[in-house]
Amino acid sequence: MTYKTLISVSALRQHLDDAAFVIFDCRHDLMKPEAGAQAYAKAHIPGARFAHSDRDLAGVKNGKNGRHPLPDPKVFANWLGRNGVDGAKQVIAYDFAGGASATRLWWMLRWLGHDLVAVLDGGWEAWTKAGAPVTADLPKVEVATFSASPRALAVDVSYVQSHLQDAGMLVVDARSAERFRGETEPIDPVAGRIPGALNRLYKDNLDAAGLFKPAAELRSGFISLLGDRPPQQVVHQCGSGVSACHNILAMEIAGLSGSRLYPGSWSEWCADPARPVARG
Repeated sequence: MTYKTLISVSALRQHLDDAAFVIFDCRHDLMKPEAGAQAYAKAHIPGARFAHSDRDLAGVKNGKNGRHPLPDPKVFANWLGRNGVDGAKQVIAYDFAGGASATRLWWMLRWLGHDLVAVLDGGWEAWTKAGAPVTADLPKVEVATFSASPRALAVDVSYVQSHLQDAGMLVVDARSAERFRGETEPIDPVAGRIPGALNRLYKDNLDAAGLFKPAAELRSGFISLLGDRPPQQVVHQCGSGVSACHNILAMEIAGLSGSRLYPGSWSEWCADPARPVARG
């Protein structure tokens, strides 16, 4: 069996010794960038490698391209290979329950043409709550070769700006309602949103236990937001192109495939004062 969206704790436990599986610990705290690595060092799922959101799942920042710009595909492909991923591997990503870093890795692998990737439903909390094994031991990794075949799953800032008045593009913002309205901005220098965007907090994809809601419930929620727009018209953004991937995964689970990511997101958009900002 292959996994392309989610994998349960019970299913992953059955594959801990499966050489075809490669697990990544993506735990990350935007306000404490090294917290994830510190947590990994204390305990992680056996065999898991660590993926740092700032260093491994992002490229070089220049002050104008956002806080988590996409890396060069070749650079990311080489990193995957060094961590034992090739075209035949089933990749599993996890982080904190409700976190979005695992979905960023999920999206990035799909971006490079690799569909055998899934997110651990419920994350680290679900794993430990179930009494599943953990370790502080570092995994033994056999280096592999990952061949990237990039897909057109992202749009750049020029695309978003040139389509602001285009009825064929709908921007969906995954940030909190307060940040969306511009009432507060704890991370980026400017508060507000991209004009015309609609708000869908990524955590609304989860139930009270931190698990993804059933597909039918997710579909109903997105249809009420999108109306009769096809998924192909949807562009997802957030603060820096991370939690937006959570909404993309949720739409995939809901059977609404084809939406795209604006990786630069608000942190790139607001870096240029000439770009319009909406508030309220």
